Amino acid sequence: MFIVKKNRIQVYSYLFKEGVLVVKKDKYGEKHSDELNLPNLEVMMLLRSFASKGYVKEGFNWQWYYYYLTNEGIEYLREYLALPADVIPATLKKSTASAVVPSGRPERSEKGKSAHGGEFKPNFEKKDGYRS
Repeated sequence: MFIVKKNRIQVYSYLFKEGVLVVKKDKYGEKHSDELNLPNLEVMMLLRSFASKGYVKEGFNWQWYYYYLTNEGIEYLREYLALPADVIPATLKKSTASAVVPSGRPERSEKGKSAHGGEFKPNFEKKDGYRS
């Protein structure tokens, strides 16, 4: 399939910047997404070609293709787009913020203590006349 070089470079740049690309299995889609204002078929065919060359890993689930850039693909795109070696995809960048998700529960400082400072000490004494 013939794809204009401008569109090819746009897809390659986006793939290198993000490191991953998701494509809906829709050959007749007029545009891929808001970021890539290209026909969906062109994006599908470019990434299918990349998958056959081993530049991306392909996954498919619920009518969506998931493409993950491999090390060979990073090298190829760096050469094709004439990028310096210090530029890396977003998937390989280390995040500076810790990925702590608040659970909604108060933190416990010690075992057995609640967040309010009290201790939980249940009283399990046998009472007279109850199941004796």
